[in-house]
Amino acid sequence: MKERLLQLEKDALGAINSAKGKEAVLELKIRYLGRKGELALLTRELGKLTPEERPVAGELINRVKGSIEERIGSLLSGFITNEKEEKLRAEKVDVTLPGRYLPPGKRHPITQVMDEITRIFLVMGFEVAEGPEVETDYYNFEALNMPKNHPARDMQDTLYISDDILLRTHTSPVQIRVMLDRKPPLRVIAPGKVYRRDSDITHTPMFHQVEGFMVDESITFGDLKGVLSTFLHHLFKKDMAVRFRPSFFPFTEPSAEVDIQCVICNGRGCRVCKGGGWLEILGAGMIHPMVFKSVGYDAERFTGFAFGLGIERIAMLKFGIDDIRLFFENDVRFLKQF
Repeated sequence: MKERLLQLEKDALGAINSAKGKEAVLELKIRYLGRKGELALLTRELGKLTPEERPVAGELINRVKGSIEERIGSLLSGFITNEKEEKLRAEKVDVTLPGRYLPPGKRHPITQVMDEITRIFLVMGFEVAEGPEVETDYYNFEALNMPKNHPARDMQDTLYISDDILLRTHTSPVQIRVMLDRKPPLRVIAPGKVYRRDSDITHTPMFHQVEGFMVDESITFGDLKGVLSTFLHHLFKKDMAVRFRPSFFPFTEPSAEVDIQCVICNGRGCRVCKGGGWLEILGAGMIHPMVFKSVGYDAERFTGFAFGLGIERIAMLKFGIDDIRLFFENDVRFLKQF
């Protein structure tokens, strides 16, 4: 048994030292150390030895096995290291080469305009409020002086989810929520998405609005004109003329449409302003006493104004865009211009 084990060790080490690669070493490992390998076959013969011979043979088997495993492990480690080095040499990166250009992303033009409007009003002392886009009929209509069957509801082209739940048609419900939760003085804007059943080159089913309002003692229409004129001059960065035309909104009284001198032709008349020299820009007015009543304000003590403007309308004027649908088609050729 001893001579056979020593000869096995000699043959195994010789074959392993002559192996040309990792696969050859792995095959020799199976041949000599596998469950059916040559060392395992000799180990099974221990039962034929005398009790005195078994410990000596067992110790020799362990030594031979350890010797073979140590040599195989050393060779495999060397082969693996060489493979890694060759792979690194093949995949090396020339750090002196210029990197790949990744074009920076751009903010959507609607986002740019909304952020600019928000910044202007923040500087003027307004704060920003938000509200849910899925609203109740009460906040969207009734509290804003539009009870059931009121004809002004037809102006909204409402998208109803149920008889009492709808997609808000304007951001004015935020005004009601804020006034129910807080007391004057208030100076708030509410930007956000709104929804109406309409779609053409100047309307989309979803668009963006900014509602703004101010409530305090002794607020007048003059305050409204001053705030909006200052805002429009800063927004368009021009000292253009601003005019207020009488109009009707159920939640304000008196109400007005606000026009600006055409920013394209400076009031001379062009296709954009249809030759009139003026562009309708937003609606505004003094908050109706019935709205104050719905939120529990004393209309004899407090007055206030409110206004609302469409972000897409402003963006189209600022950037000279004639089709609102371009904002929502996600055409990179269009968006990267901004």
